[in-house]
Amino acid sequence: MVDVLTRTASPTHPSETLRRTLNVVVATVGVVLAAPLMALIALGIKLTSPGPIFFVQTRIGIDRRTTGEPAGNSRRRFDGGGKPFAIYKFRTMATNGPGSDPSDQVWARPNDPRVTPIGRLLRLYRLDELPQLLNVLCGDMDVVGPRPEQPAIFAHLREQIERYQERQRVRPGITGWAQINQCYDTCVDDVRGKLERDLEYISRRSTFEDLKIMVRTLPVVIGKRGAW
Repeated sequence: MVDVLTRTASPTHPSETLRRTLNVVVATVGVVLAAPLMALIALGIKLTSPGPIFFVQTRIGIDRRTTGEPAGNSRRRFDGGGKPFAIYKFRTMATNGPGSDPSDQVWARPNDPRVTPIGRLLRLYRLDELPQLLNVLCGDMDVVGPRPEQPAIFAHLREQIERYQERQRVRPGITGWAQINQCYDTCVDDVRGKLERDLEYISRRSTFEDLKIMVRTLPVVIGKRGAW
């Protein structure tokens, strides 16, 4: 694998400023264009399933600490591996039953009985991810980057997979190099494969690379590849 820590540019570097500008512009245009669709989705969720429209859950974000800074530094009572933030999704699961609460940190699975009928359609076309455009505008995410993980699962994977925490050197994303090449995770081996692609992306990331991944995301979404 590439040495990510030495290849990650400073947030104030011109190339990073350009990348971030691209992500904000794309997210802004996305929110404007998707607003009517998002309103219909919100109405559909409200009319077909009791509970909130949005699913809000804590995820682990970027780690801006200086390379080599001890994980257990005195400023943190617990090293979560990055800055926690609240991720937004359209709710796709019933509000009762195991795993339906945002604090239940488990992976979704194929034919998951917790998923509502309209939720299954949203997940199939990844429309449940649309509210994360707001996360991009808030600065917690980019359009392109490694997918953010839940704190407990992140802590487990960090112990199981070497260099897993290095993916936190950049903002997490809605889509990414790993997402357009692999399906949802079902086991630790799946995560290992995605980590290789995440670190590969980080080592060569640029404005052009982000544009390329955004364009390649469209046929993945339209073709329902790797979704359930």
